[in-house]
Amino acid sequence: MTDFFDRASELETEFREQALARHFEQWRQNGLSHCEDCGDPIPGPRRAAIPSCTRCVLCQQLAEK
Repeated sequence: MTDFFDRASELETEFREQALARHFEQWRQNGLSHCEDCGDPIPGPRRAAIPSCTRCVLCQQLAEK
């Protein structure tokens, strides 16, 4: 009986890790739709030019100073 629960736990862990990997890969490729610092929307042209951007232009300029 223990083997059954151990296997179920292993499968759950594996599925969760795969789902997280897909989520973060999508985030890495598409970036964020809103700035991680101020929360304002990141303009589409910026996201198209820099797909993995996480900040709006203003916050990125402030972060680079």
